[in-house]
Amino acid sequence: MAERMVGRQAPRFEMDAVLANKEFGKVSLEQNMKDDKWTVLFFYPMDFTFVCPTEITAMSDRYDEFEDLDAEVIAVSTDTIHTHLAWINTERKDNGLGDLNYPVAADTNHQISRDYGVLIEEEGVALRGLFIISPEGELQYQTVFHNNIGRDVDETLRVLQALQTGGLCPANWKPGQATL
Repeated sequence: MAERMVGRQAPRFEMDAVLANKEFGKVSLEQNMKDDKWTVLFFYPMDFTFVCPTEITAMSDRYDEFEDLDAEVIAVSTDTIHTHLAWINTERKDNGLGDLNYPVAADTNHQISRDYGVLIEEEGVALRGLFIISPEGELQYQTVFHNNIGRDVDETLRVLQALQTGGLCPANWKPGQATL
């Protein structure tokens, strides 16, 4: 039986990643917490696929908006950092990612995907899971999609802003509207 994650401390992680400057480095939830940042952690199934580049580049194109909300974005798949870098170095017109504004992490041992409940064990790939984690490390939002469906960046930003109000946000709430 699946265990509830929202409202609890998010599973901690540290992963190898290709950073925005295309260098290899590390990303960790602990560092984001130390920096008093929100974390938007999203999993995708594989590099060099068809739906994945549309959402990864869409998030990157809107990265300034996440940054304005004190949020760090981290993309994760079970591919290696070397595969990530090859995909980043492939131009968008050729189904690549091109330059990105946030890191792409490698969960090669599948532990983080498993910890967040998105690993398809028999395939060794992650579902499209998206998690928003507060600067205190509390997992405050999660969605998990079928791998055929890309995420909506507008909705991710709307939910992040709603969470940051600290108030009660009714259905169809938009930034700037009153909370309950």
